Amino acid sequence: MKITMIGAGYVGLVSGVCFADFGHDVVCLDKDESKIDALMQGRIPIFEPGLDQLVASNVASGRLTFTTDLVAAVADSDVIFIAVGTPSRRGDGHADLSYVHAAAREIAENLKGFTVIVTKSTVPVGTGDEVERIIRETNPDADFAVVSNPEFLREGAAIEDFKRPDRIVIGLSGDDARARDVMTEVYRPLYLNQSPLVFTSRRTSELIKYAGNAFLAMKITFINEMADLCERVGANVQDVARGIGLDGRIGSKFLHAGPGYGGSCFPKDTLALVKTAQDYDSPVRLVETTVAVNDNRKRAMGRKVIAAAGGDVRGRKIAILGLTFKPNTDDMRDSPAIVVVQTLQDAGAHVIGYDPEGMENAKKVIDGIDYAGDPYEAANEADALVIVTEWNEFRALDFRRLKTVMKTPILVDLRNIYREDEVVKHGFSYSSVGRSL
Repeated sequence: MKITMIGAGYVGLVSGVCFADFGHDVVCLDKDESKIDALMQGRIPIFEPGLDQLVASNVASGRLTFTTDLVAAVADSDVIFIAVGTPSRRGDGHADLSYVHAAAREIAENLKGFTVIVTKSTVPVGTGDEVERIIRETNPDADFAVVSNPEFLREGAAIEDFKRPDRIVIGLSGDDARARDVMTEVYRPLYLNQSPLVFTSRRTSELIKYAGNAFLAMKITFINEMADLCERVGANVQDVARGIGLDGRIGSKFLHAGPGYGGSCFPKDTLALVKTAQDYDSPVRLVETTVAVNDNRKRAMGRKVIAAAGGDVRGRKIAILGLTFKPNTDDMRDSPAIVVVQTLQDAGAHVIGYDPEGMENAKKVIDGIDYAGDPYEAANEADALVIVTEWNEFRALDFRRLKTVMKTPILVDLRNIYREDEVVKHGFSYSSVGRSL
């Protein structure tokens, strides 16, 4: 099938490349000429393991192309995916749908023949209805269907998630047999993996995405609050997480205590769900609390570092390992590291950071810190070393070497990747999350 992906950001690029790898003919379209130029030269604007090789192989095969020409791309498509950004709107927290609506208008002006238009972006309930209204208003004679098909990709594991999904949710307007057949054909290559296609109404599909992210965000926030309680009562949150995670009704995923969630999805999607629920006079109070607790937690982790360093960090050097919101990505959006650094700076500390992939993006959102070339350069003459993101290269640090370069051997492990005994035996003071005070 001929597929156009409007938006060559994280979701659009990964999805488009994977569809091409399935054998479809895919055009990834973006208005950002510099991004398209880079992609045409083989330079990938985001870091995602394996994506560069997949782009190269599918471009070489002729199944994947990049363009800024919407007119030609849309006119030649069987399916058009809208994968543009839906950031939180300034002032009220609602999802900003201006890019989605603009794409709908441009699509409408260039439709030829029956076309399925798919919202891949994360959008509030009712967005598909509005997209359909815009297209019909702009081009009354157009033959089309609007479908919801939310993405469930984890940054750092997106290709695997796309090719071996837990489920594929497709929301239709009524019982639209033509749209159902087209979407079934789009995902037919996954049948060998027996990935379940879940067909629902369009509004249900839109809500599934928000409900799923909100539930996972609540699960993270729950274990973080249990971690705080563990510190007070002398319990171990990792054992608590294992003890409850072995219950099949709960499951072990997203039960890792830490500095709070961040990234491109959970923060904006929980907030958008809260605002939508308020608009419909059906508040989601658990989600409201989750948002508030997570926001407060990030600054609390900064205060935890200050306490571990003796309560006064003015003029002292604090080294931060890990700046992205999670490993295997260069994404800094709503990263806990941003607030941890700000809290330390507010207390007068001098901060130096290191991240394997995120430092260029970090420079755009964190002011006033220095950057190191590796963990040991960051730790040089530092009064404390803080692990904020659990990159694999931080899991086997040479503590003998660190002890020789640090001014004060203090490790604050906000991801619990070490055991206290293995750190303390090297002469370090050690602080972690949820493993008693």
